[in-house]
Amino acid sequence: MPHPQPSIHLNSGLEIGYGSPIAKFGQSVALSSGTHFLLARNGRGKTTLLRTIARTLKPVTGKFQAHGFIQYLPEDLKFDPYVTPAIIFRMLLPKTRLHEAMDLAAHIELDVNKLYGRLSTGNRRKTNLIAAEFSVKSDAGNILLLDEPFSGLDAFARQAFEEIWRKSADNVLRLVSCHPDYDSMEMPSAVLIEGKTVRHLDGNGQTWSQLKSLLN
Repeated sequence: MPHPQPSIHLNSGLEIGYGSPIAKFGQSVALSSGTHFLLARNGRGKTTLLRTIARTLKPVTGKFQAHGFIQYLPEDLKFDPYVTPAIIFRMLLPKTRLHEAMDLAAHIELDVNKLYGRLSTGNRRKTNLIAAEFSVKSDAGNILLLDEPFSGLDAFARQAFEEIWRKSADNVLRLVSCHPDYDSMEMPSAVLIEGKTVRHLDGNGQTWSQLKSLLN
């Protein structure tokens, strides 16, 4: 039986911002399952767009549609400092995914028995990402909105998550804001905020090296 398909449709004319618009969609953008990168210079609206899709912030004007179980992972998410990653995973994840989550934690050298408040920034980020990735629903379309998930993450852990994304089921749509740290990173689907205009570039072989020159 095929998985339910997640989707995001951002209508032409949609404006995002806090009272006044900071970015506008000159044309409609349609996203389906897979990984899509959200690229812009600092302060141009990446977090604002993610919050809008997560429905924690209303559009200035215009409409959008998001179909699927939405999880928004903000850059500054913090769990209770007195619980461990192991407890967090047992509380949040389906029992059927817990073993996989623990295996990944061991692979990327996350101490699941250390208090969250004593973890480094990178290890907190690993905890947050594992909690998000392994709580996706197998019987529904899933939308993961990830705000700067690579910030503070070591290269080995980042590559492990990228591999998960490449092998992901077709019922998951990820919109990932990031500042890549290597030019050869492949981005076959990218949503760019250029100045105050948003557009979608979709094509095999696109890399960060090619796309970063378009940002202004």
